[in-house]
Amino acid sequence: MSSNWSDLRARTASGVAMVAAGALAIWLGGLPFILLSVLVTGLMIWELAAMTTPEGGARWPAIGLGLIGAGALFAVVFVHLWFLMPLLILPAALGSFATPRRDRAIFAAYAILIMLAGYALVALRLGVGSEVILWLVCVVVASDVGGYFAGRALGGPKFWPRVSPKKTWSGTVAGWFGAAAVGGLFAAAGPGGLALVLLSPIVALAGQMGDIAESAIKRRMGVKDSSALIPGHGGVLDRFDALIGAVLVVLLLVPLMPQTLFGG
Repeated sequence: MSSNWSDLRARTASGVAMVAAGALAIWLGGLPFILLSVLVTGLMIWELAAMTTPEGGARWPAIGLGLIGAGALFAVVFVHLWFLMPLLILPAALGSFATPRRDRAIFAAYAILIMLAGYALVALRLGVGSEVILWLVCVVVASDVGGYFAGRALGGPKFWPRVSPKKTWSGTVAGWFGAAAVGGLFAAAGPGGLALVLLSPIVALAGQMGDIAESAIKRRMGVKDSSALIPGHGGVLDRFDALIGAVLVVLLLVPLMPQTLFGG
C-alpha cells in the first residue's frame, strides 16, 4: 500500500467504531447522548491542555482541566439552569491563569470554543431533535471523507500550506460537493428543500476552518497529533476539530432558519 493510503485501514476501523457509538447515542438521546458529549468534550480539553503545557511541565494539570471541563459541561446541560452557563469558561480561566501554559490566549479561546461546541451538541439534540444532529454529523463526515480521498487521489494546489500542508483545493472542493449531496438527501426526506442543499457546504466550510484552526495550534506547539488515543486519527481533538466549527455555525443558524433546519 502506498504511503498516501498507509493509514487507511486504521482510519476505517476507528471510524466505523466511532460512527457506531455516535449513531447509537444520537438515536438514544437523553442521558446517553449527554454522557458521550461530556466525555468527548473533556478529552478535547485534556488534549488541548496537554499540547499547551510548557516543555517539561507536569502533566497532571491537563488531566485535571479535562475533568473540570467534563464536570462543568455535565452540570450545565444536566441541571440546565441559566446561571450555570459561566461554568463553561471555567477550564479556559483555570488553564490560563492557574497553571503554567504556553500561549495562554490561544488556549483560553480554543477551550471556550470546545466547551461551547459540547454545549451546542446537547442543546441541538435535546432542543431540535436527532435529525439535525444526524445531518450535521453526516455533513462533516462527507466533507472529511470526500476531502481525504479527492485530496490524496488528485492532489494539486494546497489550500493553506503554511497551516495545513496536506489539505488541497481538490479535497476542499470535493468536501463541499459531498456536503451538498448530504443536504440533498436530507432535503428529499424532510422539509429542508433547496436551502438545506445550500447550507450544507457552508457548514462543511465551517468544519474545514475548525480543522485548520486545530492544525494551526498543533504547528505552533510543534506536535503532529493532539494525542494517540484513536488509531489512524491521532487524538479526539484531531477527529472532532471540524465538528467544533460546524456545530457552532449550526447553533447560530437554527434560530434564524428553524423551518429550514428540520422544523425547529
